[in-house]
Parts: sequence; C-alpha cells; structure tokens
Amino acid sequence: MYYKLAPIIHVLSRLGFVFSLLLLAPTFVSYLYQDAAFWVFADTAAATICASGIIWLITRSHQRELRTRDGFTLVFLLWVGFAVVASLPFYWYLPGISYTDAFFEAISGLTTTGATVFTNLDSFPPSLNFWRHLLNWVGGMGIIVLAVAILPMIGVGGTQLFKAEIPGIHKDSKLAPRISQTAKNLWLIYVFFTLITCLALRLAGMSWLDAVCHAMSCIGLGGFSTHDQNIAYFDSVPIEMILSVGSIIAAISFTNHYYAFRQRSLNAYRRDSEVRVMITTLIASIIACALYLWHKDFYPDWSHALRFVGFNFISIGLANGYANTDFAAWPLPVSLWMFFLANILSNAGSAGGGLKTIRAIVLFKFSLREMMLLLHPNAVHTVKINGMHIAERTAMTVLVFTAVYFLTIIFATFALMATGLDFVTALTAATACITNAGPGLGSVGPAGSYAELAAVQKWLCAAVMLLGRLEIFTVFMLFTPAYWRK
Repeated sequence: MYYKLAPIIHVLSRLGFVFSLLLLAPTFVSYLYQDAAFWVFADTAAATICASGIIWLITRSHQRELRTRDGFTLVFLLWVGFAVVASLPFYWYLPGISYTDAFFEAISGLTTTGATVFTNLDSFPPSLNFWRHLLNWVGGMGIIVLAVAILPMIGVGGTQLFKAEIPGIHKDSKLAPRISQTAKNLWLIYVFFTLITCLALRLAGMSWLDAVCHAMSCIGLGGFSTHDQNIAYFDSVPIEMILSVGSIIAAISFTNHYYAFRQRSLNAYRRDSEVRVMITTLIASIIACALYLWHKDFYPDWSHALRFVGFNFISIGLANGYANTDFAAWPLPVSLWMFFLANILSNAGSAGGGLKTIRAIVLFKFSLREMMLLLHPNAVHTVKINGMHIAERTAMTVLVFTAVYFLTIIFATFALMATGLDFVTALTAATACITNAGPGLGSVGPAGSYAELAAVQKWLCAAVMLLGRLEIFTVFMLFTPAYWRK
C-alpha cells in the first residue's frame, strides 16, 4: 500500500508548497489592515512548508510518472489535504471553535458550496474574511486546474489530474495542444472576469475589501459574503444586477468564453445548446415564479417580485449561494423548483456544480429517441448536440451518473434525517451540498446557518460537498476493490 501511495504523496508534497504560497495573500491583507490574524496565517504557511518539505524528503525516492488511477487518488487527497490546511487559520484564530466547524468552513469554501457555520462575519478580521473568499475563488476554477497551469515548473505532468477534476462529459477537450496551456487560458479568462466584477462592484458602492471578496466568490460561484445578512446587507439593485450577471458568466463553460474572446464574437454562446437551454429555462422560471408570488400577494408589486425572485433564482439556480431575502419563507413549490434548477442549470466546464445542463439535454434527447423507437422499432435515429453525434456509450455514462447522483441525494437525505433533521431541511441541505449551492431551507435557510447542525451532520454535509465538487465517481471509485488491484 505504501509503495502505491508514496509517488502520489510525493506529488502532493510539491503541491503543498504551491498551496502555502496562497497563504501569503491573506498574510499581506492582515499586514495591510493591521488586524490580529497576521501570525496565524504566517504560522500556517510555515507549518505547511515544513510538512511538505519533510514529506518530500521521505518520498523522493518513489518519484515516477503518474498513471490514470494515481490521478484520481491525488485529486481526492489534494482536496481533503488542502481543506485540512485551509481550516487551520479558522481553528487557531477563533476562540472556542471546534475543529469540525473549522474544517466545514474550509471544505465549504474550497468546494464553492458557500454554506457557513460562522456568525458575526461583520466583525471578522479582514484577512480572515479574505481567506474565506480566496478559497471560493481558487475552488471555483479548481485547485488542479491552477496546479496544472504551473505543474511544468515543478516537474509533474497534469493530463490525468485535469481529467479527474474537470466537470462534464467532454473531459478530453483542449483549448491548446498542451494541457498546461489550456489551464493557463482558463485561468486568464477567470482572472479577467474577476477583475471586471470587482471594479463594477466598487463603482456600485462597495468598499474595496467587499468588492474584492464578493468578486472572488461571485465568479467562483462560491456564495460567501463578508456580512451575516449576505447580499441583503447592501440593499442595492445595482450590486444585485452585477452579481447576477457575474453568476451567469461563471455558470457558462469557460471554453465558450475562450472562443468568444478569440473570435471576438458572441456566436460561441448562440451556437451552444447548453447556454440556450440554461438561459431559456432560467428566464422562464423567473417570470413564472415572480408572477406566482405576485399573484399570491407575497410581494406588493411586480417589480419587487421580479427583483427578489430573479436574484435568488440566478444565485441558487446556478449554484452560487447568495441571498437577498429569506426565500425559505416563499411557498414550498417555488423554493423547491429553485433547488431543482440548481441540479441542472450550470454548464459543464463552468464554476458551477450539479449534474450540468449537458447531461440533462442528453437524457432528454435520448428519452425522445426511445419513445420514437417504440412507435417505429426499425427506425434509425441518431442524437446530436451542437452538431456532434452523441455515442450510446456517452448516453449510458450520463444515465448511470444521473442515477448515482440522485441516489446520493436520497441516501444523504435519509442519513441526515436519521440524525434528527426534519425532511425539508435534510433534503435541501443534501441538495445544496451536492450542487454546491450553499443555503437550503428549514434550519439551514438564509435566515439560519449550518452552525445549528450537530457535528455528525456537518461531517455528512462536508462529505456530500466533496462528492458534488468531484462529481461522485472520482471519490466512489477509491473505495472499490478493483481500484486497488494491480
């Protein structure tokens, strides 16, 4: 077992050096604002460097090229290990906090779930709030995608790692001949949209710290905020519009953004059925639910209904997690529809979670084909999406993934109910965690937080967050006997 894991742990130690560099950012923010968390971040960085160095020395004789199965193991260990490191500033700085809470916040940040167990965020040191949002941002594009962009510098090939982490059904698509150049292109676009969002939020009235933090959590679809009231704290339509546009941008495949930039045209979006389905479904849902709430006199006029339904449907439906009102108080059909959308609206290759729109389209088109074949058994009918033929093998993979995805939600819901949660809270918490959407309904709604959950419930939610971010199979295959056979 040691000889199988040693080469993977050796690479992990190198990546630990990279992650320790991220800790310099909140350390600088702490120095800039003269808050009390400076030495917490400095000590965490030093401890990470020392631990990585020791592990590197112990395992350096086992260095070899990674195989396919190594990539999946490394991705899993990387996300868990980095969450452990990311939790240390919370655990060391905040008095009386349990390690469960510290780890929950860290894994929630890295997986871009945005479910928080912290209160009094308004009084947090600026560097600690910045760290929470930086985790959202790094996790949004993906730790591995960031690492692959610089892996040639540390002597590791990244193709298997890239495939193990990247979401969607087209894991082999590249924007450049070299996988490292693909990762760099993705990160350049990611940084560009983050900067634009930051400047827009600053012009809309946010402070520089709030603008930077919310730009990172917006483009990362992370949903963290620097205030307990979340976006309701600002009570600003311009800010909500900027965050809504940013969320939509982040929920579209960054491959489409790349081609739109390269071609200087919006045709990449218009031609993509994923984008069309996402936008059409989102607009139709917002209009229908806003009309419903207005008709039920939940809001005094159409403009208020459109504002609150629009913002929250975009945020939760695209698995971001912001809230500008307590949507748990809405009629249950409206709230549950919003959480259903969180499962399917984000595009493959975006910062969002859930099944992804492309899988929903594949299932829908193959369902239509099967109904047609019942009427015409001898007919030959191929399924195409964006002009590309979808193979039977791909359809089977999508079907199996969808079944396992929803079974995971069901089992997580029953597990949370077995520990004492009511059905609505358990179901929406499981859904919010696997889609990385953040808040749910009931006691984990926008007016509450995950702080009210018991320790075992928090660990269950943390596990579901990781399953959602790594698309389930990356984690589940590690626990199969076949995976560990030679």
